[in-house]
Amino acid sequence: MAAPASELSPSLPLGSGRVFLLSPADSSGKRARLLEGSKLDLARRLRGKEGAPLGEVFAFVSSLYFRGKLAYARAFARPPRGVAGVLVITPCDGLRTPESRVNLEDLRRYAGVPIDPEEERYAKPLLRDLRALVAAGTPLEVVLLGSIASGKYVDLLTSVLGARLWFPSDFVGRGDMSRGGLMLRCVAEERELDYVPLRGAARHGPRPARLPPIV
Repeated sequence: MAAPASELSPSLPLGSGRVFLLSPADSSGKRARLLEGSKLDLARRLRGKEGAPLGEVFAFVSSLYFRGKLAYARAFARPPRGVAGVLVITPCDGLRTPESRVNLEDLRRYAGVPIDPEEERYAKPLLRDLRALVAAGTPLEVVLLGSIASGKYVDLLTSVLGARLWFPSDFVGRGDMSRGGLMLRCVAEERELDYVPLRGAARHGPRPARLPPIV
């Protein structure tokens, strides 16, 4: 179940903060399947009654990329009072906080829904939660940490958020692993990236130089 609007909606005027939207991890891949019968602590909790935090599950499933997004968003979110600074896009539950509990059945549901703007099971709950944010007064800067090259997130998000939606300009031309590594470096260096409005932005570009090794 998606977080209710009261959890998502800020209590301060526009321009008073910044929240991050994180793209989901692939719930149908090899690492997700490891959680089905593994003896790992996370797998046992995921199969248990209380489940496990969504952010922890996606960080395991996606490894470096989601770990980078989650660490970066938690480090630099500046939400108004009463609003979650980090929200995760899910395949069929709209927006959820990283602390939301999920279980193995949730992960199986996610694996069965494609991230496609034409897929109603994905689009309908996401649009519902985005509209709830806007109706309640979303902070001016909503930053997407996810793929900007395709329309699988951009089309739906911009249709509701419009000029409120931003993204890190350093994402252009980078692959998932490069983005993840970049964000982890930024957290370690306490350095926030520059953001640009997503609407009308150049979303494709040459691949940047490799990141230097961490020493």
